Amino acid sequence: MDQIVATNQFSESILYAGVPEGYECLIIPELVSAGDTVLFVLRDDKRISTVAAGLQFFAPEVEVIQLPAWDCLPYDRISPRNDIVAKRIFALTELIVNRSTNKRIILLSVSAFLQRVPARSVFKDTVLTISKKDEFSRDNLLEYLDKNGYGRTETVMEPGEYSLRGGIIDLFPPGQKHPVRLDIFGDDLESIRTFDPLSQLSSGTLKKFSLRPVQEFWLDNDSITRFRTGYRELFGAIKETDPLYEAISDGRTHIGMEHWLPLFHKKLETVLDYVPLGSIVLDYQIPDACNSRWELIFDCYDARSTITAKNHVFSTMLYNPLPVNRLYLDRNELSSLVNTRQVIQLQPYSAPDTSDRIIDKGGKPGRNFSDVRARQDINVFGVLKEYIDTEVRAGRRIILACHSHGSRDRIISAIADYGIAASKTDANWKSIETQDISIVNAVVMPIERGFRTSVLNVIGEQDILGERLYNPSKRKIKQENFIAETSVLSAGDLIVHAEHGIGRFDELVMLTIAGANHDCLVLVYSGGDKLFLPVENIEVISRYGQDGSDVRLDKLGGGGWQARKSKLKKLIRETAEKLIAVAAARQLEEGEVYRPDKGAYDEFCTGFAFEETEDQAQAINDVINDLSTGRPMDRLICGDVGFGKTEVALRAAFVAALEGKQIAVLVPTTLLARQHFQVFNKRFAEFPVRVCELSRLVSVHDLNETKQGLADGTIDIVIGTHALLAKNIKFHRLGVLIIDEEQHFGVTHKERIKQLKSSIHVLTLT
Repeated sequence: MDQIVATNQFSESILYAGVPEGYECLIIPELVSAGDTVLFVLRDDKRISTVAAGLQFFAPEVEVIQLPAWDCLPYDRISPRNDIVAKRIFALTELIVNRSTNKRIILLSVSAFLQRVPARSVFKDTVLTISKKDEFSRDNLLEYLDKNGYGRTETVMEPGEYSLRGGIIDLFPPGQKHPVRLDIFGDDLESIRTFDPLSQLSSGTLKKFSLRPVQEFWLDNDSITRFRTGYRELFGAIKETDPLYEAISDGRTHIGMEHWLPLFHKKLETVLDYVPLGSIVLDYQIPDACNSRWELIFDCYDARSTITAKNHVFSTMLYNPLPVNRLYLDRNELSSLVNTRQVIQLQPYSAPDTSDRIIDKGGKPGRNFSDVRARQDINVFGVLKEYIDTEVRAGRRIILACHSHGSRDRIISAIADYGIAASKTDANWKSIETQDISIVNAVVMPIERGFRTSVLNVIGEQDILGERLYNPSKRKIKQENFIAETSVLSAGDLIVHAEHGIGRFDELVMLTIAGANHDCLVLVYSGGDKLFLPVENIEVISRYGQDGSDVRLDKLGGGGWQARKSKLKKLIRETAEKLIAVAAARQLEEGEVYRPDKGAYDEFCTGFAFEETEDQAQAINDVINDLSTGRPMDRLICGDVGFGKTEVALRAAFVAALEGKQIAVLVPTTLLARQHFQVFNKRFAEFPVRVCELSRLVSVHDLNETKQGLADGTIDIVIGTHALLAKNIKFHRLGVLIIDEEQHFGVTHKERIKQLKSSIHVLTLT
């Protein structure tokens, strides 16, 4: 811990003042344009993604390489994620293989900067380029995959995986956007195609691609020997069961073994060894971030050492931590390395004085509208309009930086009602700076805050609307891809074809039909008959849902499968008739038509501090459509706690409230009523909508006022418990009933709910 001192080891650096966050994406490319490679050290991985997005907009011509840090604590028991390791290896090998270009920026966090990496010699000659025009050897390829850490699976889904199906080899190279499919005939490579890992459908063709290792070390005889020798030298003879030592000795992987990386290699190097020339640019507060990182490293090391030394009873597994300097740079070594380079530190604020080592770049933090948002008598979009007009008159070009395409569309719609005509564009800065200065451009650039220069003003989404919380989109499993994603087909698996019945999957082959290649599944039926099914038609089959030991295969062209389908269809038809009768009775009833006012609705949506998930957005759209059909809505929204059901209810309530209708929100507990009241009250604070609560937490006086307001129509939204179902509660113009957790209400309450539901829109959350 003696090395952690609050001093600046970069004291000899040049200071670039007046570079607020976001502006660095204009400043740093200037260094690259001068022929310099730039190593840009940022505070964390979140800043890496933000800066990468900004560079893509402001300097798309510059090559950007991202080197993430391990996504686990120092001396952890878990391993870093495979995709993180794949990105690291792609970056390191790219720095070795492609040295010809100088126009590149390497983005890395403090954690990645301070961590040692495998020596350059480890990755030398490990990049294998496969091309149709070059000589190809299937055996050599498989040897490379096994040696460099690729894992064999039935279906390739993630980087670092490969699979074999006859003459087809699927593999997912690190750094590649899509996995690739090799069609091999003997030792001839006939085609290289990309494919979608979810649907397994081919999506394009390639002339060549490159393979890289998927691990920062591999378990061959030499590395195992080095590990065993180094481990014993550090920690003495192995006197008790050591799962890590045993696993490595047997050539098996062990979770968390990456934290003993130095023992697998002859030596480790630093990121600076991979970039022998070029400037180092430090994000704001990097010295403090280095100190914090060192403190965390030593804390984790001390914790592990203490547990091991005292043999604590709560530690059931031996953990011998490596000395800190074996895996991480210390302060003295870092200082000696960076002092040989030009080091530039960034500072968002202007410098009072300038010199050869203090240069003011003239940028300033952007306008933050938090003061306006805190006042209910002023609308933030109205103030934004005045601010933009003032900035344009001052000669500054305006860019609205939005986090996603969806949020950009909402903001454009919301500000249009206030006279701001923003242009939606996907162009980069080079194109925009040639346009007329009066054009306000809205772009997708997920920076956290805006900035201002003498000629440009970037206004961030968070500057206008406040803190945004975004969840990265996850891969969506489409219904038609269900079998490809959840039930991997192996030779011998039973399947059910929609038209031909039960068969058995044999293999995946390629057929040439009318001069075009098609991947086909071979399905075997009774009597050995075969059906060749193109993978693009995979939606017509599903996996057989039972143990297939005594299942009888159907015969191609036989009548057994059709007879069974006919019998089942009759049963389904009878059930459907009953359901249709119930649904038809409700469809005959007329309901109020509610349509959202586009501008006001988009303004209301901007108050949601999260990015809608795909399913949440679909649910919201379905509810809004239901409200506009002219039939009473009766929709059930299912979702886990915290997954955004309340936002769906808020959107529906807003649409109805602006149509002059009342909304009742029925909840089973007083605590939930209070929570919903606070949420609704906050979201509707800037709109002419009155929200009240009806539960035992409300005083008698307020309770009576609420009842009177519901009866005379002065209350628009009421949130309450079963008290809402009392016979003395009268509504003046009830339009929507929102029920949260209907299953918690008793029989009597549900009968009363049925009476309320007769002709109004109903939204149930569970």
